Amino acid sequence: MRTRKSDEAAREAIEDVFYGQVVMIWARWAVVAVFAVLFLWNVGDVGQMTERVLLLAVLMAVNFYLHGRYLSRRPANRVLITLATVADLALITGAVLLWGGFQSQLFVLLYPVLFAFGLVFPPRATAVLTLFAVGVYAAAVVAAGTDWLQDVQLMKILLVRLLTLLAVGGLGAYYWRIQRQRRHAVAGPVRG
Repeated sequence: MRTRKSDEAAREAIEDVFYGQVVMIWARWAVVAVFAVLFLWNVGDVGQMTERVLLLAVLMAVNFYLHGRYLSRRPANRVLITLATVADLALITGAVLLWGGFQSQLFVLLYPVLFAFGLVFPPRATAVLTLFAVGVYAAAVVAAGTDWLQDVQLMKILLVRLLTLLAVGGLGAYYWRIQRQRRHAVAGPVRG
């Protein structure tokens, strides 16, 4: 039998996803815009441009789908948003792997993805996704080449990148917790 407290927690989780979708959608559009600028700015030839535009088109298609659902009042659920976020992480780290490895500046696109996810989902889910993103990014950098391992300064740079990715996920989770506490303070205690 469900209690009033568990019903309230379920309602809050649904509200977090519903209202948080706007944050996720606009964070994704920011990623698409920066992706486009970074990709198209450094294009060397037509073949390279084709590869990059294909990746950009996939990112845009996913976001058009989520944005369209939201505008048609059929918002995405937790699973769909999580899958879209994992797809973003895969596309971004795939781009890092294909176009530069350690030297690629595309890792910065992971920050808004992780932060937006942290604003919408509970800290435990954010921690799992953040650790996944850090692991996948580190694996992409190593898979692209290990020349940077001979330079201690470059290893420090990678460590700082990984720590800042962890911090951004943590900040999103922290802000989520603050907002949840504020909501509870306004609503008062739940009587069951």
